[in-house]
Amino acid sequence: MRGLRMRYGTKDVLDGVDLQVRRGEVVALLGPNGAGKTTTIEILEGFRTRSDGEVRVLGADPATAGEEWRAGIGIVLQSWRDHGRWNVRALLDHLGSYYVPYATPERRRPRDTDELLATVGLTDLADRRISKLSGGERRRLDVAIGIVGRPELLFLDEPTAGFDPEARRDFHDVVHSLVDLDDTSVLLTTHDLAEAEKLADRILILSGGRIVADGSPA
Repeated sequence: MRGLRMRYGTKDVLDGVDLQVRRGEVVALLGPNGAGKTTTIEILEGFRTRSDGEVRVLGADPATAGEEWRAGIGIVLQSWRDHGRWNVRALLDHLGSYYVPYATPERRRPRDTDELLATVGLTDLADRRISKLSGGERRRLDVAIGIVGRPELLFLDEPTAGFDPEARRDFHDVVHSLVDLDDTSVLLTTHDLAEAEKLADRILILSGGRIVADGSPA
């Protein structure tokens, strides 16, 4: 994207942001609360209309892209959507069915449910009602939902919020496996520099509505 701007009233939350994520690259967007990280992600996902600037995600403008484009992205949000009446396996099977028409020889969709459960560490909880999961277990389910369609590009907005240290380490392993196995590109937001250094190939710092630093972890 080039020159991305987002204005609320007279305030420029994003003021000319330039950003590129290459195939198979993990990029961390780092900044304090209120810096515009989530707004940037929502624009790239097609959930928020930008004020100005050029944006292309997987070759299309998110503001006008269709369902086939959306099948190519995965999203792990900060807030958890309540599917409490489902059990874990049934929900993943249900959501995975939406991706069947978009399978290709190069990218099998959806991801096998047993494989997915093992990836996020929920195999033993496959038949548990979602309303009975702990907060950390729900976050793992959020990650599973984000990757069930084997996305080409995965958006992670503060993905380990609520994780204990062990769950956080497991999640880092999941992200690295996605990149290694599927050549998935990842854009994540965080305010945790240590996490960004563990996960990312590049770290961008967003401040005052602009990217003020762009480099590799030390």
